[in-house]
Amino acid sequence: PAFRAGLTEQGAQKAARHLRTLLGCPALAITDGERLLAWDGEHDHHSEGVLGHAGVTLGSGRTQVHDVPCDRLDCLIRRVVVVPLATDDRVVGTLAAYGEDVPAGLIRAAEEVAQWVDAQLELAELDHSRTLLMEAEMRALRAQISPHFIYNSLTTIASFVRSDPERARELLLEFAGFTRYSFRRHGDFTTLAEELRSIDRYLLLQRARFGEELRVTLRIAPEVLPVAVPFLCLQPLVENAVRHGLQDRSEPGLITIIAEDAGADCVISVEDDGIGMDPEDVRRLLAGERRVPGGEEEAAGIGLANVDDRLRQVYGDEYGLAVETGPGAGTKVTVRLPKYRPGVTAS
Repeated sequence: PAFRAGLTEQGAQKAARHLRTLLGCPALAITDGERLLAWDGEHDHHSEGVLGHAGVTLGSGRTQVHDVPCDRLDCLIRRVVVVPLATDDRVVGTLAAYGEDVPAGLIRAAEEVAQWVDAQLELAELDHSRTLLMEAEMRALRAQISPHFIYNSLTTIASFVRSDPERARELLLEFAGFTRYSFRRHGDFTTLAEELRSIDRYLLLQRARFGEELRVTLRIAPEVLPVAVPFLCLQPLVENAVRHGLQDRSEPGLITIIAEDAGADCVISVEDDGIGMDPEDVRRLLAGERRVPGGEEEAAGIGLANVDDRLRQVYGDEYGLAVETGPGAGTKVTVRLPKYRPGVTAS
């Protein structure tokens, strides 16, 4: 049960004594992929050589038996069996049983124990994934639409009711379309065309509010419009660009959205020429180490971190957000998505 929290030093130290007793060996060691996590038993002068014994198993994923030279006459350790610990067919550590000899029975027993440990580590990963999913879903719900945006949009529409009723009607229909898309409750994926249509409505409402202060440039390759993308993965990037593109400026802010065909991938970038951000703040934000408390800045941080989390969960770490920024230098956020991915379809 100590491994239900994952392959950690604390868990390994708690489990090592029970596992050594179960195997009936003089000493037992547990490692992850880089370091010794726990040693239990006699003759701990051999603990310095554990990683050397574990190296072959970590690389090959196979059980290995090694001789253990020792000059001490009272030492009971002369051989070791090292078995891999794995989750999702990926070797994450080793379990090593030390003794005077390594009979076939000890090898089989060590492999059985390793399988029990593997099962606990798999459960730990499932628990962790479930927690991440719940957190991501909660952040997605909070980041879907800003209360400030709703208030400002309705105020802008109200300002046109008397002076330009037709414009007010058009904006109200766009607002209805935007909120209908943002609050929809089915489907984890949509097409890039649908996502861009919602963004266009958002920008139309923002331009009605800010007028000439907000300029927008779009360059979209038609061949990438059918690509399936995670629902609401681009809107938070655009909201962040508008917020930073217009903040503390005396001249108009420019937002540039580009979607290009890049062979097997689709590359989308959202760029503003605004105040920029500290790159270290961005790194910590995406790592989940920093949240700006309160208001729209918090929503921006949650939105960016949520998009990055979802992209990595769906496509792998190589498809997270790439952010280029600096104080006073504007911000460019790039998203690279595979055009085709098994199990990823727009709904």
